[in-house]
Amino acid sequence: MGHPFERSAMVAALEHGEFDLLVVGGGVTGLGVAVDAARRGLRTALVEKGDFASGTSSKSSKLIHGGLRYLQQGDVRLVYEALYERQRLIRNAPHLVSVLPFMIPILTKDGVVSKKIARALGSALWMYDATGGVRIGRLHRRLRKKRAATYMPTMPTERLASAYVYYDAQADDARLCISLARTAADHGAVVVNRCTYANGSVTVDDRNVPVRARVIVDATGVWNTEVPTRPAKGIHVTVPWDKVRNTIAVVIPVPKDKRSLFVVPWGPRPDGTFTHTYVGTTDTDYDGPLDDPQCTRADIEYVLRALNASVTSGLSESDITGTWAGLRPLVTGDADGRTADLSRRHLVKEGANGVITVNGGKLTTYRHMAEETVDLVVERLGRNDKCRTKRLAISGRQRDRELAALVAADSSLGLPLVDGLPYTRAEAVYAVEHEMATTLDDVLSRRTRALLFDREGARRAARSTAELIAPLLGWNAARVDLEVETFDRICRREVESYA
Repeated sequence: MGHPFERSAMVAALEHGEFDLLVVGGGVTGLGVAVDAARRGLRTALVEKGDFASGTSSKSSKLIHGGLRYLQQGDVRLVYEALYERQRLIRNAPHLVSVLPFMIPILTKDGVVSKKIARALGSALWMYDATGGVRIGRLHRRLRKKRAATYMPTMPTERLASAYVYYDAQADDARLCISLARTAADHGAVVVNRCTYANGSVTVDDRNVPVRARVIVDATGVWNTEVPTRPAKGIHVTVPWDKVRNTIAVVIPVPKDKRSLFVVPWGPRPDGTFTHTYVGTTDTDYDGPLDDPQCTRADIEYVLRALNASVTSGLSESDITGTWAGLRPLVTGDADGRTADLSRRHLVKEGANGVITVNGGKLTTYRHMAEETVDLVVERLGRNDKCRTKRLAISGRQRDRELAALVAADSSLGLPLVDGLPYTRAEAVYAVEHEMATTLDDVLSRRTRALLFDREGARRAARSTAELIAPLLGWNAARVDLEVETFDRICRREVESYA
C-alpha cells in the first residue's frame, strides 16, 4: 500500500514506523534503492538532508547513455550494462526519457575524429549498435558533409569532412529523481526531504526523531567517507540556442586536449527549434567544499574555447545564460591519473559498522546499482525477495493531466512562470502540492530547471513565484522576502564564481 506523497504525512510515518531499511541520501542512487526495496516488500524509509536530487543528481549532463568513450577505452562490460539500463528506462519511463541523436563530426583538422581514424570509429559504433542500438531500432550512420552541416549550421564547414550519427537518450535528471521518489511512495516507502540523519535518529523540522531500522544503506555519494572516492567536478554552460542552432546533440573536440564535450539542445519549441543549448561536461579533480561546487573562470574559458573552435558565431561570457556544477563520486581504489580515465563503475560494500554503502556509477545505471544493493540488504535480513524493478513503470505519467486540470480550474495558472521558458505557473503550484517542494529554490532549480537555463529570467520571476506558492506553504511576507533574497544570493554566487 502506498503513502500519499505529502511531506507532513511522510514525517509522521517516519516518526512512528519501524523499518527493515533506512536509506540515507535522496539522489538517484538512494531513490533507486528505495524503489527496489519497497517493490520487494521491505518496510523502507529514505531521508535526504537537502532537497531530493539537490546534489550530483540534478547537475549531470542529463544523458541516459552507454558512454561511447568507455567502449573506446575497452570497458565493454560497463557499456553493455549501461545500454541495457538505457533500454529499460526508455520502456519504463517514456514520459521522462527520449531518444536523442548524437553527431560526431569528422574534421580535416583537430577534430574528435580525424579522417585517419574515422574507420576505427565506425567499427566502434557498430559494436555500440550491437550492444544497445538495435534495441531502440536506431543504428548509426555516416553522413556526407552537406547533410552533417544541416544539424549544426554554425559549424566551420571548410574543416568538415563528414560525420557519424548514433543514438542515445536524454532525461531531466531532477525530474527523474522526483518521479522515483513518488514511485517509492506508491509502493509503500516513506521518503522525506530536509531531514538529516545521525547516529540512529533524524532531525526534521527542528525536532529530533529516533528511527528504528534493521539495516542502513548509505547512498550519499561524494559525502560518504567509507568508500575511497575522488570527487570529479563536471560543469555545464548554457547559451541561447540561436547562437549554436544544433537540432541534435553534437560531440566537439577540446583544442589541445584529448577530451571532448557534448553540445546538447534543450527546451524544444513547436517549430523544431529550441530555447537553449548546453555544453559540457568537464572532468577535473576537485578538493573544495562538497555542498556548493561552482563554475570557475577557468571552467568557463575551457568550455567557451572548445565551443568557439567548433562554431562560427563567436560566443563570449556575456552570452552565458546559466551554469551548473556537480561532483561525481569516482570509486578509486588505488587509481592514479586523470579523473577522466577513472571507471564509472560502482561499488556496493558492507562496512565494519554494518552500514551498507553504494557509491560510484552513473545516472544511467542507477537501477542496476540499486538491485545489487538491495540483494545485499535482503541477504542481511535473511530473506530471499527477488528484484522486481526491471519492468516497473516509473511514476509521473499522470503529471501532464494533473497540470491541465489545475489550469482548467484557474486559467491564470496556464501563464508562463518564467518568460521565455516552457514552464507554467501551474507547475509551481503542483511542485508544492504534489512534489514536496518546500523552498523557492526547489521550484526554480529542480521542479523546473529555470535557474540552469535562464538565471536572470528565473531571478526576475522569483518574487512572483514566491508569492504564488506562499499561501500553499503558509509563508508570510517576511518569509517571501527571505526566500527571494536566498534565491537571489544563489544567482549572484554563480556569477561571482566566474566573473
